[in-house]
Amino acid sequence: MTSRNTAASAVTTVELPDSPDLLRLLPADGGLSWVRRGEGLVGWGEAARLEVSGPRALAEAAAWWDDLSGQLSAPDPVGVPGSGAVAFASVAFDPAAGTSVFVVPEVVVGRRDGVAWMTRIGDPPPLPVRTEPGAAPGRLRYADGALDPASWCAAVAAAVHRIGDDELAKVVLARDLLVTADVPLDPRRLLDRLSDRFPDCWTFAVDGLLGATPELLLRRTGRELSSRVLAGTAPRGAGAEDQRLAAALLGSAKDRAEHALAVDSLVRALEPYCGELDAPAEPSLLTLANVRHLATDVTGTQRRSGRRGSAGLLDLVAAVHPTAAVCGTPPDRAAALIAELEGMDRGRYAGPVGWLDTRGDGEFGLALRCAQLSPDDPASARLFAGCGIVAGSDPAAELAETQSKFAAFQAALEG
Repeated sequence: MTSRNTAASAVTTVELPDSPDLLRLLPADGGLSWVRRGEGLVGWGEAARLEVSGPRALAEAAAWWDDLSGQLSAPDPVGVPGSGAVAFASVAFDPAAGTSVFVVPEVVVGRRDGVAWMTRIGDPPPLPVRTEPGAAPGRLRYADGALDPASWCAAVAAAVHRIGDDELAKVVLARDLLVTADVPLDPRRLLDRLSDRFPDCWTFAVDGLLGATPELLLRRTGRELSSRVLAGTAPRGAGAEDQRLAAALLGSAKDRAEHALAVDSLVRALEPYCGELDAPAEPSLLTLANVRHLATDVTGTQRRSGRRGSAGLLDLVAAVHPTAAVCGTPPDRAAALIAELEGMDRGRYAGPVGWLDTRGDGEFGLALRCAQLSPDDPASARLFAGCGIVAGSDPAAELAETQSKFAAFQAALEG
């Protein structure tokens, strides 16, 4: 574990008279984001930072944030989730092996239900001098990541065979795609384009990992918990074909079985912590610009007392991650098969990403439809996309699904 803490004791939160365009405030480098439909949080500067890995990574992060929250507590006239000091977080898919990153920005600007505010730690400049995002990246060169398409299809076929042998019910296999541009990639431009094209997704950026995720892993507001589970995907079409594809997804036994596994895994993980928990019996459709998903919104109320009732948000994140939506069922066997077949280190792809405040409120999504900008070459990035593999999965169809998911970020790059 490595940490840096330069947080001053002075924390000031003020309500803003106007509601700013949050993403337009971000500086060229080091911006932090969690924005959906113009609301959420952005930040910049670093008052404190934690990088942590190992079997107790999230427990250590929770202790770090509890200690730091005590130092950062201050009067907060706004008093809504996300006001006051916050930590932006990007957790490794495998927290024990990968490195998770937590950043407490010097400045946070937020907007919720039409109320806008700014929180400052110490005495940083209140707002950055906005410069226009860089030019379009020009010619883009793509290259296969860990596996070429044929090898990845072979991995899918191997996974289906193992599912047929009753080793497991589902495994999520992902691919990576490497891209290099003619000029450095400007995160602000990418975030702007992702937000415009996917307004119903959470547009996030933490330590070079940025994207637009449709999947809310866990939101905590007081004792109220909520989650949006997605599993089962279909491409979009034109006119009547689009409606046919939507109806086929709702009626697909394969996709509904995959979706049920994801919902069940989340519910089982949350049940010990909740006095009330509700998961609708039937999924709905979530329609995005490039794909549709089967979706289920799960809600619950955390217990008031007992060891489970005292669990903080990071404890709950540790309990529910990884769900079947990004790993498989059962998770231990699925994780082992991912390590065997996928051929790559996911890093923070498919890990929890979001924020938490000093009251214990926060929101975490799953880092999907995303790219990791290269720290060594600002003109390069690594894109990710994955699919849930179950009995009857067709490798060619799964490959096509990854292409549809890659297209979300490729459109932001190429436009």
